[in-house]
Amino acid sequence: MKSIYFAGPLFTMAEKQFNLDFSSHLKARVPKIEIVLPQERAPSYLLQDNGQYLVFRDCLEMIENCDLVVAILDGADADSGTSVEIGYAYATKKPVVGVRTDFRISEERGLNLMLSNICTELVLDINSDMDSLADKVSESIKIILQSS
Repeated sequence: MKSIYFAGPLFTMAEKQFNLDFSSHLKARVPKIEIVLPQERAPSYLLQDNGQYLVFRDCLEMIENCDLVVAILDGADADSGTSVEIGYAYATKKPVVGVRTDFRISEERGLNLMLSNICTELVLDINSDMDSLADKVSESIKIILQSS
């Protein structure tokens, strides 16, 4: 079974809920995949003395073991942790599907050129609902997984 690492901000209740909802929509469209959500594993590490380091190491290990990364790149500037995750994915030759639904523009299509060029596929959509966005992203996932 192929696995997808889901990278994105996860600090607010709204961000965590979006991650859960969107990953469920993707799973429904690409049923033969496992979606790995770091937010589901991080809380157990954060209770330990070196919890932040353990979360960091666990995220890198999950990226190493996945077949593809889906990254939420919303915000005036993409989340710094997500940016590190996709940089690491790129360095380890993992394809990245970048997803941007934010209409704010900062640089090229609202993304720093380093981030937009890391992405194997970049889905830019400020008008879709969750279902339409999931359709577009799942198509990118299928294309990448079929070619690998």
